[in-house]
Amino acid sequence: MLLPNMRYADRICKDTQTRFKGLNHNYGAGDGEIWDMKDMTGDHYPLLAVRDPRVLLDDVNSGGSGWGLYSWDGLCWVDDEGFWYRNEWKGALTAGMKTFASLGSTIVILPDKKFYNVETDTFGSLEAAWEGTELTFANGELYGEMANANALYAEGVDWSMYFREGDAVTISGCTKHPENNKTPVIRQIDGPYLYFYENVFSLEGGEEYTEAGRIQVCRKLPDLKYICQNENRLWGCDDTTIYASKWNDATNWNVYDGLESDSWALTPGTPGIFTGCCSYKGYTVFFKEDWICKIYGSTPSEFSALGTATLGVAEGSAKSLAVAGEILFYLSSSGIMAYTGGIPKNAGKALGAGQFCDAVAGSDGMKYYVSMKNEDGRWLYVYDTRTGLWHKESDYDFVDFVLWEGGLCGMTKGGDIWSLVSRRNAYPGSQEAFVMWMVEFADFTEANPNKKGIGKVQIRLELEEEAWAQVWIQFDSDGIWHEMGQKLEAGIKRSHYLPVIPRRCDHYRLKITGTGGCKIYSLTREYYVGSENRSTKGRN
Repeated sequence: MLLPNMRYADRICKDTQTRFKGLNHNYGAGDGEIWDMKDMTGDHYPLLAVRDPRVLLDDVNSGGSGWGLYSWDGLCWVDDEGFWYRNEWKGALTAGMKTFASLGSTIVILPDKKFYNVETDTFGSLEAAWEGTELTFANGELYGEMANANALYAEGVDWSMYFREGDAVTISGCTKHPENNKTPVIRQIDGPYLYFYENVFSLEGGEEYTEAGRIQVCRKLPDLKYICQNENRLWGCDDTTIYASKWNDATNWNVYDGLESDSWALTPGTPGIFTGCCSYKGYTVFFKEDWICKIYGSTPSEFSALGTATLGVAEGSAKSLAVAGEILFYLSSSGIMAYTGGIPKNAGKALGAGQFCDAVAGSDGMKYYVSMKNEDGRWLYVYDTRTGLWHKESDYDFVDFVLWEGGLCGMTKGGDIWSLVSRRNAYPGSQEAFVMWMVEFADFTEANPNKKGIGKVQIRLELEEEAWAQVWIQFDSDGIWHEMGQKLEAGIKRSHYLPVIPRRCDHYRLKITGTGGCKIYSLTREYYVGSENRSTKGRN
C-alpha cells in the first residue's frame, strides 16, 4: 500500500565525500570538486592531503639571482657569480637564463657557448678564434707526404693552443683570393702550420702567398637557442635551422666530410620560429608553436625530418618540456599538452580557461611539475600520471628543475635551491617549518536548482603535531567567508562536528585553511532542500 509523503517532513539530507579529486578550475565544476587550492598533494589519493615540507639545500652556495640548474654526477647551477659544480665555482658567465645539455663528460652552457668538462675539471669556450694581420697560404704536407695547396702558416703561432685535429675552422678576411674564405677541416697541426686536405686553397701560380689585413681563423658554434643530447650527438636550433654536432664532439658543428661522424643541418622552410627541442623515445623532436618535427635516422646520410602541423611548444616555454610516466608534457598556446609521438592531447583542461605563459617544468618520473604564470601570478602545478589529477602547490618563482639522486630539485629566481620531495630523499638542508595551505571547493548546489540550506558539516581528518585547520563557508558567492566552529587542533585521527546557522541560499562554498601537515578522510554535509521561490527580502 502506497502512503502519501508527509507534508511537513524536514527534508534533511546528508552526503558524505570520501574521494577527493584534484583541481578543477572550471565554471562547470560540480559538488565536491576543488575550485582552488594551495600546497595540496595527491600523494595520498583518495584522501586530500597537504604536501610534504621542502628542504632548502644547505650545501649550496648560491648567491644572487638564479639563472639555471642542472645535474651531471653532481648538482650544478648558475647564479650572479657564474657556473658552480658541486658547490665549487668554475667560471664566470653573463647574467640571464641558461640552457644546458651534456655530451659525455662535457656540460654545455648556452647562450654563453661555454662548457665545463667534469673529468678534466676544465671550464672554457666552445668556440676558438685566432686573429692576425698576416696569414700565408702554401703547399705543405699531409701524413708524411708532400701536398699541394693545403697549408696555413702564421709566424710565431702555436695552432694547438687554439684548435685540434678534426676541427672545422672558418677562415675570413681574405681579399686577394676571396675563394679562400671557407670552412675546411684541420687534418694535422704542426706548430705554426695547419694542414688540410690537398688543393683546398687557391695559391698564386701554385706558389705560396700571404693575405694581409684583418684575418680570422675560427671554430664557430651556431647561435643555438635550444639544445639537447641524443645518440652521442648534441642537437640544437636557432629560429629557423636544425643542427646536429659532429659525433661525440660538442665543439664541432660544421664538419662535412661525407662520414657517419659528420655534423648535419636542415632548414625546414615552414613558417614560424622554433620554440624548443628535446630527446624523446630515442628521437630528437623540435617544436614550433604550431608544428612538431621528429628527426629519424642514426647517421647524417639517413637523417630525415617528419613534421606535423599541430600544437607545439608556446614561445617562451621551452623549459616546460618534461617526461613523466613515459609521456612528454609541455605548455602550448592552448594549455598543457601530453605527447606520446603522435598528435598531442590536451592534459590541462582542469586548470581552467586562463592563458598561461613562461612555463618551466621538471619530473620525478611519475609526476609532472610545472611553474607557470597567468593572471593570478606564478604558481607551481603538479600532474600525477598515475591518477590523472592536478594539484596546485606554492607560488615560488621557480626558474629551473632537475632530477638529482632520484629526487626533484628546483631553483627559484632568488637563487634558492629546494628539494621538492624531502621525505623521500635525505638531502642535507633546512626543512620548511610549517606549510600554510588552503583548499576551496566549487559551488555546492546538491544537484538541485531549488533553494537550500546547510546546517552542519562533519569533517574527519588527521592533523600533525602543532598543526591546525579552520573550516569556512560562503553563501551565494557574496565574497564573505564565515568561520565554522573553532580551529581544529592537532590530535588523534577523528571526526569534528561543525554546526552553522542555517541560511537559505542558491548555492554555497566550503573552504579549509590550515598550517602544518593534514590528511582529510571525509567531508559530510547535512542540508535541506527548499522550494524554487526566492527568499523574502531581509530574510535568509
